[in-house]
Amino acid sequence: MRTDRLLLVPLADRHLDLEVRLDSDPQVLRYLAGRLPTRDEMVASHRRRMAAAGKVDGLGFWTAFASDGSEPGTTVPASEEVGEFIGLMMLPPAHGPDQPDDPTVSDLGYRVLRRHWRQGFASEASRVLLRHAFDTVGQSRVIAQTMAANAGSRGVMRAIGMRYVRTYYPGFDDPLPGADLGEVEYEMTRTMWDEIR
Repeated sequence: MRTDRLLLVPLADRHLDLEVRLDSDPQVLRYLAGRLPTRDEMVASHRRRMAAAGKVDGLGFWTAFASDGSEPGTTVPASEEVGEFIGLMMLPPAHGPDQPDDPTVSDLGYRVLRRHWRQGFASEASRVLLRHAFDTVGQSRVIAQTMAANAGSRGVMRAIGMRYVRTYYPGFDDPLPGADLGEVEYEMTRTMWDEIR
């Protein structure tokens, strides 16, 4: 998938080193983990992502690259990945203890290399993933969750038109700073999508 500035390529084993680079920055993981994962843990995370991508046709994970300027909406073969790596964009089936077990609900996420923060890449990729979720895959609802303290991620959710749903307080054995503020969930429903597209 393409946007004005990005090429989104389905995550594949050849992208593992890019995931490792992304997950080696403590600021990128600030609201996700209290420590940097080992390479073995990153490999295990990559395998879980690849397995989750196969659960609902059309959902999964994409590596984002700077686009070569081709027209948005066009597709290209994987062999044409030539732009700079921007980050990992996520739209797997909803999963986890605080998410519905429903194949028509997906979980939007984004992780961007720090040097590309505050340039609108997460919002741009998220908009095309929302369109994909509703217009191609046929999802009924897309949710996004983050720590309430994560102002950047919440800003993306609002910028793409998602609606705040709730704040909840999961239990953590080793909570991150700001965990006492809870986690937040935003959503985009098919009805909302039909109204804004």
